[in-house]
Amino acid sequence: MFDFMDMGCDEYYDSAALGPYIPDAAECMRCGICVSGCPTFRLFQIDEETPRRRIRTISKILVENLPISADERRHLDNCLQCRACETVCPSRMAYGQLFDQAQAQLKVTPGWLARLAFRLIENKRWRTRLMPLLAVYLKAGLQKPLRSTGLLKKLHLADAEALLGKPALQALAVSYLSSGTKRGRVALFTGCIAEHFDRETLLAAINLLNAIGYEVLVPPQQGCCGAIHQHNGQPAAGLVDNNIAVFNAMDVDAVLHTATGCGAMLSEYQSDDDAGQLFRQRLCDNNEFLLEHWPDGLQLTASELKVAVHEPCSQRNVLKNQQAVYALLQKIPGLYIVALADNHICCGAGGSYMLTHPGNAGQLRALKQQIITDSSVDLVVSGNFGCGVFLNAEGGRVEHPLLLLARQLPQM
Repeated sequence: MFDFMDMGCDEYYDSAALGPYIPDAAECMRCGICVSGCPTFRLFQIDEETPRRRIRTISKILVENLPISADERRHLDNCLQCRACETVCPSRMAYGQLFDQAQAQLKVTPGWLARLAFRLIENKRWRTRLMPLLAVYLKAGLQKPLRSTGLLKKLHLADAEALLGKPALQALAVSYLSSGTKRGRVALFTGCIAEHFDRETLLAAINLLNAIGYEVLVPPQQGCCGAIHQHNGQPAAGLVDNNIAVFNAMDVDAVLHTATGCGAMLSEYQSDDDAGQLFRQRLCDNNEFLLEHWPDGLQLTASELKVAVHEPCSQRNVLKNQQAVYALLQKIPGLYIVALADNHICCGAGGSYMLTHPGNAGQLRALKQQIITDSSVDLVVSGNFGCGVFLNAEGGRVEHPLLLLARQLPQM
């Protein structure tokens, strides 16, 4: 997960029902369609860093039950799991699911620091107790002297520490009432890290939902979506079951998420019983919900900003709902909206990839930041918390689209 971890639709194939489908050599067209969109191939320009070669390694792990070489493991681990290959593959492979299964099958035992990190993600009480210490560390100006000692690098914490922002110390309220006519009630999924470090986006979502007439409930019993665990071969079933139970027990019209990375994981919860189906039926991206329920009488204030939309891989390749962002931003009169060039190429964040593979991630970020510079826009919006944090670490100007929308709400 982190670099300090000692981790040695309708026509699509229904992998959940029929089991993993991995085309053999004869079925793979070798068309190369997946290659051009693969971020690691863009970096290394070798066939070993392509989805079609990684799927051969995954086949050895899951189907042939054969050991893989150190090189094969390295090339497999280099994958950002952006899943761009899924959207173009003629064989319709469920690459993301197969990758997760392969990681679990490898059964790599994390080191003690990795285990601690997983526990912090799992345990909300531990995270809550850690936040005041991080706040003191940032406020006291201890970053520079501590970095100069080289201790952070020795502990492999330097890349994670560089991404730290000011954490929210107070818990969100359990309920946020609409000041106008109540149209319904929704529940908000807050995530784990984002709950503390992306509080402004969560509050913006609440303000917007209140403005269109919805009460917002924030259940404190919710937890991490499980993506970090699952994508790193660790058990996530407990986290999944907890969220399904917590949100299914609520009398709400919808369960909303603001971070597309969490939303991608939530949308693919593999629980196929009645509880899992109920959860997925009520799950919705916050942008889509706002767009669908936006009242005709709510007019936002105008803006002359030029805004580029960054489409996170989780949104573009898994949720496939990026057009809702463009449509929602059009609610702001005068706003100039463009798609960021090369949106099909990952920015390098890749969930925890920015910490497990900082070199590769940094190169991809540099490419994306050059595109942002060339776009000559005032602001870039991105629907995924991780992408925003990573791109802003080098002086970027990226924020969640909900922040921009909330600023344009009329003053009551």
